[in-house]
Amino acid sequence: MSDTRGAVLITGASTGLGRETALHLADRGFQVFAGVRREADAQELRQADDRVEPVIVDVTAAESIAAAHKLIADRVGAAGLTGLVNNAGVCVAAPIELLPAEDLRAQLEVTLVGPVQLIRTFLPLLRIRAAGAPTRAPAGRIVNVASGVGRLATPYHGAYAAAQFGKVGLSDALRRELAPLQVSVSIIEPGAVSTPIWGKLGEGAERVLAAAPDEIADLYRDRFLAFVTANTQRAQASRTKPAQVATAIEHALTAQSPRTRYPVGADSKAVAVATRLLPNRLLDFVMERTGPAITVPKEVRA
Repeated sequence: MSDTRGAVLITGASTGLGRETALHLADRGFQVFAGVRREADAQELRQADDRVEPVIVDVTAAESIAAAHKLIADRVGAAGLTGLVNNAGVCVAAPIELLPAEDLRAQLEVTLVGPVQLIRTFLPLLRIRAAGAPTRAPAGRIVNVASGVGRLATPYHGAYAAAQFGKVGLSDALRRELAPLQVSVSIIEPGAVSTPIWGKLGEGAERVLAAAPDEIADLYRDRFLAFVTANTQRAQASRTKPAQVATAIEHALTAQSPRTRYPVGADSKAVAVATRLLPNRLLDFVMERTGPAITVPKEVRA
């Protein structure tokens, strides 16, 4: 441990933002434990960078979290854990009238309940201050990857927004609880980024519509499918790259005074401004006009 910047566990590291961040942090000198759910994903990560140590962890299963904790505690020993990055996530898209209860539960389990279980399990390792660490800096860091949807709920993302708003509220409460214990809590708020999560929306949308009575599904079908298509296209065309998210996470893990929130990408920053300055009715109008994207009017930005 003496030749690294500390040990970090990041969940959801098999693809997308999690994989990019795991490789980025390993390149920056961290001892990286990359949480994945399948051995095939673990093997792929080992081949990509042998400095990354994959750890099988299902964030919805208590026994899997406990097994990951035992493995990591044995590896880090008295040095403890520098950071826990709660990145694992899914995105359920559905009109709320058509939202299956099991889909809502799955969204909350992965995005909200799982991180709570991880935090509770790993906090003792995060409270250990490594020898030689600056006393004014946090002993350990919790970084919760949320979304701009955690500030502004978009139509057909009710389940996702509920989970992200919950994650933000949890993070705010946790930050205030852990400040006296010198453990920091930061929220990463990526905007649209082209990752595999968005490619699954269309398949999920068709499944939700097929399961609903035709007379109800027909009320939503055209607008819902148009929204899913626009959302996917916006993510694919986004100029925000996974590397920008990884850089924000690195800052939250290393800064002496890490920020409480890190909006990443022009759209996420626009949402942060819009929700602070615009009344709800105007936000509704802007969203109806622009679809899943939010553009702050120039006169407001001025």
